[in-house]
Amino acid sequence: MKKKMSILLIAVLIVALLSACVKNSNAKPSGGEGSDSHSEAASGKDVLTIATTAEQGTIDPAVTMDNSAWKLTYPAYERLVEYDGGSTKVKPGLAKEWKVSKDGKTWTFNLNEGHKFADGTAVDADAVKKSFERLKKIGKGPSEVFSVISNIKAENPTTVVFTLKENFPPFISTLAANYGSIVNPKVMDHEENGDMGQNYLATATMGSGPYKLAKWKKGEYVRLDQNKYASKKPSFKKVYFKIVADPSAQRLQLEKGEIDIAEGIPVDQINAVKKIENAKLLQEPSLLVEYVYVNSTKGNEALKNKKVRQALSYAVDYDKLIDAVQQGYGTQMRGPIPKGLWGHDDQAKQYTYDKDKAKALLKEAGVSNLSLDLLYSDNKTWWETEALTIQSNLKDIGVKVNLKKVAYATSREMMDKGEFDLALGMWSPDFGDPYAFMNYWYDSKNFGLAGNRAFYKNDAVDQKLRKAATLNDAKQREKLYQEAQDTVIDDAPYILLYQKDFLMPMSKDVKGFVYNPMLESMYNLADMSK
Repeated sequence: MKKKMSILLIAVLIVALLSACVKNSNAKPSGGEGSDSHSEAASGKDVLTIATTAEQGTIDPAVTMDNSAWKLTYPAYERLVEYDGGSTKVKPGLAKEWKVSKDGKTWTFNLNEGHKFADGTAVDADAVKKSFERLKKIGKGPSEVFSVISNIKAENPTTVVFTLKENFPPFISTLAANYGSIVNPKVMDHEENGDMGQNYLATATMGSGPYKLAKWKKGEYVRLDQNKYASKKPSFKKVYFKIVADPSAQRLQLEKGEIDIAEGIPVDQINAVKKIENAKLLQEPSLLVEYVYVNSTKGNEALKNKKVRQALSYAVDYDKLIDAVQQGYGTQMRGPIPKGLWGHDDQAKQYTYDKDKAKALLKEAGVSNLSLDLLYSDNKTWWETEALTIQSNLKDIGVKVNLKKVAYATSREMMDKGEFDLALGMWSPDFGDPYAFMNYWYDSKNFGLAGNRAFYKNDAVDQKLRKAATLNDAKQREKLYQEAQDTVIDDAPYILLYQKDFLMPMSKDVKGFVYNPMLESMYNLADMSK
């Protein structure tokens, strides 16, 4: 009897164990939604895999000023207006139409109905109002461009009115940038110690775009899934941003079909990419620029001297640097406004490589045995070569450069606080206006990640930039911007390096990608397919 009972008990246990195994096979993995075998990332027409080089920082639209983060947020949110294809013109987004008062201070937007956040909540005028109010109250970098807003009113569920403190011609274009993203008001349910949900949205999304963040496996990948409530259903059910730090590994994975797009292949491997049978190379002129922040007020004391800063700009061998770092796929900058954007001045002063002049300026400044730290991160594959090249150039004029490579998120924190002497940086405009370069880079109210990471201050420049931002007359604005350009070029708070060509290796199977210079590093995922 005992033997029979034992056999029966064993049988029951086996059945229970098998049942548990079956249940476990259907369980969601920790830290995400649904099953997630990464082998699926490289297969099927409904999955897109993009190889990127580094972990992202915060992806809260009210906080981040980083294109690398915007590639995740842009498809997860909608904005009142959107860029039209590859142009700088805007078209209706959440707003179906809008009008502006004669004095340029009142903007009225009528919203489309039927748009929903990823939790099914309707996107209405009150949500738009609260999203902008949250951004302004947080007061981080993205809020700068919207400091011109004095009041926001939701007149009814489909009408929202913005009142500006003064006329601001670029306003409509700023709404198409990532910081114009409309965040679900329920973000306040995640508030911690008055942070308005910043900690939560650092690694989550709460938008109405075609995608939502489904899983973030630190150090490996971020996965976006379709927002089932989105107004437009995309072809890809899942989009992976896979971290592949090694450029050669990215190229090999592209060749094997394990990834669809390779963001981190350096230019010295571009010729090899061209030989990959199943890959194509997209090449477009861009407005993306590369430079060195010269910390003019918080760095080494010597950098407060204009002659020292000028010496650094004369010390760089620009042609050799562009060849070494970008294999010639770039052009030396002439002024801070890039060629191709109105306001660019072909006659602006351009620093050229002049080692003797650099040494003479240092001598005039009474500076010798200067030692500077150069900050950079793992975010761009070419920054290592760029840092070494600059180190070598400055050594030739007697300046010792200590290379400080840190994690990307750490570099952002250090730049925001001004904890560096020199730092590598890159920038692309969020809207087609000189404001996107001049006001961000040089207005002293934008110290840190807001844009002025050189911590540069010149009262006369501030006045001209702020006046230029309020005028309707494009010629008057251009005149003020070019006058300000002349001053800042002479003050040299940035070493203006080069304007980079856009190069993107991708699988021939990928269709529908449209490059927009206002949306550098971002993808029109809802229009793409395989």
